[in-house]
Amino acid sequence: MSINKRLLQYVKTMYLYVAAVGILGFLTVGCIIVQAYLIAHIVNGAFLLKQTLVSLQAALFILLAVLAIRAIVLMGGDVITNAVSCSVKSNLRSRLFSHLFALGPLYTRGERSGEIVNTTADGVESLDAYFIQFFPQVAATLIIPTVVLIVVFRFDLISGIVLLVTWPILPLFMILIGIQANAMTKRRWQVVSLLSAHFLDVLQGLTTLKLFGRITLQEETIRRVSERYSEITLNVLKVAFLSSFVMETGATLSTAIVAVEIGLRLLYGSMPFEPAFFILLLAPEFFLPLRSLGTQFHASINSAASAGRIFDILETSITSTKTPITSTSNNAAITIQNTLAFHNVSYTYPSTDDTQTGKVALKGVSFDAQRGQMVALVGASGAGKTTIANLLLRFMKPTGGEITVDGRPIQNVTAQEWRQHVAWQPQNPYVFNATVAENIRLGRANASMQEVIEAALAADIHGFIMSLPQGYETMIGERGARLSGGQIQRLSLARVFLKNAPVVVLDEATSTLDSESEEQVLRNIRHVMKDHIFIVIAHRLNTIEDADKIIVLQNGQVAAQGTHQDLMQQSTLYRNMVQAYEGKGVLL
Repeated sequence: MSINKRLLQYVKTMYLYVAAVGILGFLTVGCIIVQAYLIAHIVNGAFLLKQTLVSLQAALFILLAVLAIRAIVLMGGDVITNAVSCSVKSNLRSRLFSHLFALGPLYTRGERSGEIVNTTADGVESLDAYFIQFFPQVAATLIIPTVVLIVVFRFDLISGIVLLVTWPILPLFMILIGIQANAMTKRRWQVVSLLSAHFLDVLQGLTTLKLFGRITLQEETIRRVSERYSEITLNVLKVAFLSSFVMETGATLSTAIVAVEIGLRLLYGSMPFEPAFFILLLAPEFFLPLRSLGTQFHASINSAASAGRIFDILETSITSTKTPITSTSNNAAITIQNTLAFHNVSYTYPSTDDTQTGKVALKGVSFDAQRGQMVALVGASGAGKTTIANLLLRFMKPTGGEITVDGRPIQNVTAQEWRQHVAWQPQNPYVFNATVAENIRLGRANASMQEVIEAALAADIHGFIMSLPQGYETMIGERGARLSGGQIQRLSLARVFLKNAPVVVLDEATSTLDSESEEQVLRNIRHVMKDHIFIVIAHRLNTIEDADKIIVLQNGQVAAQGTHQDLMQQSTLYRNMVQAYEGKGVLL
């Protein structure tokens, strides 16, 4: 039943929130005590002292005012807690997205998309239970019984002792049951995250599953996970019902004990009616906050489980640390004029097992790329081509050596600043459910419409765009549902042309284009990018033959480098790759 201090840290005005909840608690208990006292006074006066309604009129009006104040306090508490919860959720979502962006694709590739979506959506939303229900109830449980107990001791020592002795029993039961419920709720959250992730996988791979006749198998998997989730949920509910039963029974028995001891003393005439009735009215209010806390506790456990996953993401360290240089502007911070160079660069992937070293991806890689050059990276799968691209994009940091631009290490600027000078075209580019123009403007957000059109012309996709119903304002659907693979690739190339970055990294940017479109796009690349440093991960011979320099990679090392003609004469490995191409259509 501990307070989650990490969650409270995300309340921008934490101290005001805690103070407001505390003040509301004191106002509530004040209303409870005055209300109980007035009811006892009115009943005693009307039935025992036989007072007239006129003589009790003032007490009745005060009672109505107290009831109104209590209702206002209750509504005010709801407004404050809801506002705080919305603020915290917005803050956490922003931090989650910012941190996920900072972690980059290397982190998200190792996680299931559905699980991350579930955490950022449902996980954050479930925090309502903590800020709206649980924390205010914790404050009420600390304040109301304490003040009521002080008042009861003031009126009757015996009743105060009975309340003081019986009250600690209920938190003890709650703690014992809560330990089990906490573990079960964590398992429940893990299963629902697994279910979300698997369901998203199935939706994204629906076409493949239908083609291979595996829909029934996936339906069975989802059914099993759903049944597991239902089973765990029912177990959690059983514990919740047991907890509520114990709390209700304990509170009822404790109240009954107070009622019996007061009743006996009333029977024997050792206690006046008005204070006895006053204490009897306070007894249920004394136990009510704890009973309510027992109910809210189970809602808060779900919040705690989702918060744990949220903080797991937020506390994941960012591997590419920022080491900014002194600068007054981005333009002054870095300029790329002539040469990009790798100097004895090595990279070892982090180990997932503390007892073993990670996989070595690059070992002492050295090469340079001059402005106006196309440098092709070739090699078998796993040779290190993608690792070089990730290092260039600053998704990873070299474990040895350095990458420089005109002699200056790129680590001297922040990753965000460096990426402003790099354009990247992956082999399987991603397009968003937005208009064609918006997707192209990812390359440069402030580009004019004329610049967008020129980029589309360079990517040989303008004609297709103009054939769409709304042209550049046409929505292209989720993941480019309305586009073919080649059209998506050309749209992504238009982003590269629009960004006009000094360094361009392409991963077989024309692999899905027909030969005519490929030749046109390659000519445009050569023309538009003639003053840029141009690095391509190449698999097709025509792209490689067109390169000014070819870097042949083998087992994370540079096996050879030179032009196509030079390597055909000097490198057996390269000749074997070219011969393999003639049989497969792609290099290894």
